[in-house]
Amino acid sequence: MNLAAEGNKLMKADTVNTAVIPATKLEEDSYDWWERHEQVLKIKDEMNPEIVLVGDSITHFWGGLPAPNSQHGTGAAWDSVFEGRRVLNLGFGWDRTQNVLWRLDNGQMEGLSPEWVVINIGTNNTSGTDNARASTAEEVQSGVRAIVERVRKTAPSAQVILMAVFPREESPADPRRLLIGRMNELYTALAAELGLTFLDIGKLMLAEDGTLPREIAFDTCHLTEQGYQLWADALREVISAK
Repeated sequence: MNLAAEGNKLMKADTVNTAVIPATKLEEDSYDWWERHEQVLKIKDEMNPEIVLVGDSITHFWGGLPAPNSQHGTGAAWDSVFEGRRVLNLGFGWDRTQNVLWRLDNGQMEGLSPEWVVINIGTNNTSGTDNARASTAEEVQSGVRAIVERVRKTAPSAQVILMAVFPREESPADPRRLLIGRMNELYTALAAELGLTFLDIGKLMLAEDGTLPREIAFDTCHLTEQGYQLWADALREVISAK
């Protein structure tokens, strides 16, 4: 039985938590998902990363290796926190928790001993498409728990930073924004339970009235250089303190 194929078929089912079922590529994006996976496998051991970033397009298109086919921002924010460090970027555009689980199950961190693993995942689980339904906040938390379990099994000495899901949509009353708020409540509890460093920069990204400015997220999802700088500053403070 092809478990990945079976997992993909289950993505539309409402009776199971699809966020914890490992699945391969689900959505079309501006890059080749499978090619990027192969690139990771080719470079990871030689790189011997100090830091591993795990995430979706927000991480993918920030920078680093494997090099993205396009980059959001100028790269200055990336350099401000990662310059001189060996950083493996396991961000894959359109990925959900279930895609990350498949990638971890298929060698992307095998044999690595990073000092830090930064996890920023879950925003795409809020989207329902023809290929996958949206997840509940509780389902996504379970998906993140499964990711952390795999990371710790593979790299038990790594310190894990769990990012709060960044704000999305312009209005603070948008249903997706409210869902993300609930997700972050559950992420906070999960981080406390598992002894993770929880990092929430959401308030720094918002205007006084709670709206998400396009100067921070140009499409009210993906970050501009200014948005990335907020993330970089927060990460640098944590990483430099230990």
